[in-house]
This record gives sequence, C-alpha cells and structure tokens, in this order.
Amino acid sequence: MSEYHVPVMLKECMEGLHIIPDGVYVDVTFGGGGHSREILKNLGEGGRLLAFDQDEDAKKNIPNDDRLTFIDQNFRFLKNYCRLHSAMQVDGILADLGVSSHQFDQPERGFSTRFDADLDMRMDQSAPITAKEVIASYSEEELHRIFGMYGEIQNAKSLARTLVTARLNRQIDTIAEFKEVIKKLIPKGKENKYLAQAFQALRIEVNQELEALQEFLLQAADVLKPGGRLVVMSYHSLEDRLVKNFIAKGKFRGELEKDFYGNIQRPLDAVTRKAVVATDEEIALNSRARSAKLRVAVKL
Repeated sequence: MSEYHVPVMLKECMEGLHIIPDGVYVDVTFGGGGHSREILKNLGEGGRLLAFDQDEDAKKNIPNDDRLTFIDQNFRFLKNYCRLHSAMQVDGILADLGVSSHQFDQPERGFSTRFDADLDMRMDQSAPITAKEVIASYSEEELHRIFGMYGEIQNAKSLARTLVTARLNRQIDTIAEFKEVIKKLIPKGKENKYLAQAFQALRIEVNQELEALQEFLLQAADVLKPGGRLVVMSYHSLEDRLVKNFIAKGKFRGELEKDFYGNIQRPLDAVTRKAVVATDEEIALNSRARSAKLRVAVKL
C-alpha cells in the first residue's frame, strides 16, 4: 500500500469521521487502502465498511476482512450501491479526491508530465474517452473552456487555438507531442506549473471529476444518518470551492436559502469553520500533502 499511495492527513481524517465501533462507513476513494485500513482498525466486529474505487489496480490492495465490501464503481453511484448493499443510512463517508501516487508513477496511464506515453488520463480504464480524444475532437471553444476553467491557464484561448491548428497537420497522441506543439506558449521558468495546469484540465474533463463530485455530495447528504460525518479532502481550488459551498449552503452556487420562517435550508453543518491543512512535518515527509484541504461536516 505504501508504494501505491501514502494516505494524507490520516489522523485528521479519522478524527473527522469520529468512528463508532459498530457503525457503517464508506470510503469512496479506496486507492491504496490506507484510509480504509485505519477505519477498519477503529471498527469493532459489528462495524461495516463499504469501499469504492473505479481503478482496476486498486483491487490489489483490498485487505482480507469480512467487514469490508469493495465496490468497483465511481463514487457518483454512491446511493445506488449503498442501497444495493443495505447501507442506506451510514455513520460516516470519507472522500480523498487526489490522484494516487501510483497512478502518477505509471507512465502508461498518461497522468504525469515526467514521462512520455499516450495521452490517456482515465481513472477508469474501461471509460470511452481519453485525453488524446479530447484534444483531437473538441472544438476550439470547448478546449478554451476546459483549459481556462479547469486549468486556470491565463492564455487558454491561445492554447486552444494552437492545438486546433496543429491537429490539422498531425495527430497529437503522446505527452511528448503535446509538449512540442505548445512549447512556445509556456512562460519561461514556469514550465512545470503550466504543464501541471494543462494536465489537470484534461484529467478533470476526461474523468468528469467536477460533475461526479457534485453528484456524490448531493447523494452523501441523503445517505448519511443525522449526526453522521462527511470528510472530504481536496487538492485544488475548484474542488474545494464546491465542497465548501455545499457544506455552507446545501448547493454549489448562489445564496443560502431560508424557508418561510427564516430557517436555513441545508443538510449539513461544518464541524470545522476553516479547512484543515497538513502539518509541516507531514508535508516534509509527503509533498502531496502540501495542497490538501480537509473539510468536515455533520448531517443535520
């Protein structure tokens, strides 16, 4: 598991979940199983854990424990599978939204700018669309939107136009070809940051990450029992904003709604007013923890 992915803010996640020994919990991003193993340590014989992951490689990390049910699906199907496994009212849900170290370290997955490989970036390797197909088929306007919104790239319009022009003459299939096509657009001295932003944008689009997150959060509010805990760890501002808004308002944009009597209409209440961040000691041991923000909410 440690080679697959080092769990971020493990102690803080367990404190956030506030585990009841005979409770029912869901880890919707199983990955290397680090958080799930810690949940199981805190559960008694009567406790249950449902673990979701759409990555085929994650199955290699499943511990031999009768209390764990592994579900090889995206967490956007949380409610359906909780119902299927008779877990419609759970005590806690954990989501670690980061891409695992294992996925970044596998060149053929196409997640990392460090290697040359096909532009893939699918979390679920059976999914139909890859980053290569996004670059090949999306219009200039769609590419502009993706790089501007999901990558927060300043010259997103120029980047989109450059890709659309370049693909008229040749296919852009690999990471090396992508870098070569866009190299004149990258600010000097900021190569790594720019490429990371571009890759983030493509990965979010390929995996429909923000749509899946919104669907998950809405369902999590229904699946949690009153007093149950939601613990979500995000790694970039787009995700964190959605999580923060949903906890505060029960929706993703707009103002807080109140009923006729002035009562606030939202399913969750924040346990911590500010996002929890990793300690300096953890960041020194695991650089991925630097950008992590942990938010904890309780079902009203």
